[in-house]
Amino acid sequence: MHNARWFALSAVIVLLDQLTKQWALDSLILHIPHKLLGVFNLTLAYNEGAAFSFLADHDGWQRWFLATVSLIASIAIAVWILRLKPEEKWLTAALSLILGGAVGNLIDRVYYGHVVDFLDFHWNHSHFPAFNLADSAITLGAILLFIDMMIPKRKEHD
Repeated sequence: MHNARWFALSAVIVLLDQLTKQWALDSLILHIPHKLLGVFNLTLAYNEGAAFSFLADHDGWQRWFLATVSLIASIAIAVWILRLKPEEKWLTAALSLILGGAVGNLIDRVYYGHVVDFLDFHWNHSHFPAFNLADSAITLGAILLFIDMMIPKRKEHD
């Protein structure tokens, strides 16, 4: 099981994500910004939808729909990781980050009915949607996935 360390990376992402979200729940007040930098606040927010609050304004059905999609995607990614070759490090790292982020947000969705967000970047009065460590891991994983796709692969000799 040469990819066990990559599942450990996913587990660390889940653990750090859940710890930071619990800190945010314990320390911040919903929608009240705690200013840290001129462009960055810690602001507790709940996202009942998907990325950028897509589907958030529906009557609750999206909780279980998005949880199911996330669970299926997480299983598929885990199987994909298991099938990768040891030399496919970039791809495995990318998928491990995405898996950790997906599971972190899945836990929130099942346990709370929404995803806990608290990282709030802004410029003047325009705010980027609040996000969390799981979202950051998913984004970094997607960037690594893109980079891996762009790097030419050496052909194996027959």
